[in-house]
Amino acid sequence: MSSTRATRIETRERNEKWQNPPLRIEMLECINCDACLRHCPPTFGAIFNHGADVVIIPELCSGCDKCLPVCPVDCIYPDPDWNPAQVPDDWWSLPLSEHDPY
Repeated sequence: MSSTRATRIETRERNEKWQNPPLRIEMLECINCDACLRHCPPTFGAIFNHGADVVIIPELCSGCDKCLPVCPVDCIYPDPDWNPAQVPDDWWSLPLSEHDPY
C-alpha cells in the first residue's frame, strides 16, 4: 500500500484505500490559471505545471475534489477508467524537480 506521498512517487502507485477515482484535467478546456494547483492538498500534491499544460498525476490524486470548486472553467473531471499505463513517464520527473510546489 502506498500511504505517503513519497512512497507513491517512488512506487508510482495509488493508495489502494482511496475510493474515489483520480481526477483529470481536460487540457483543451483549461486556461492555465493554476487555481487547482494551489488548492491541491500537499498531502497529495498531484497537480503540476508541465510546460504550457496543467496535469494531474493520478497516482498522487486521491479524488478528494478540493480542486473542483476553484476551477473557473470546470475542466476537471473524475477519471473512473484511468489506467496506470496512461501516465507519461516524463510526468514523474515533476514531483522530483526543484519546481515541486509541494
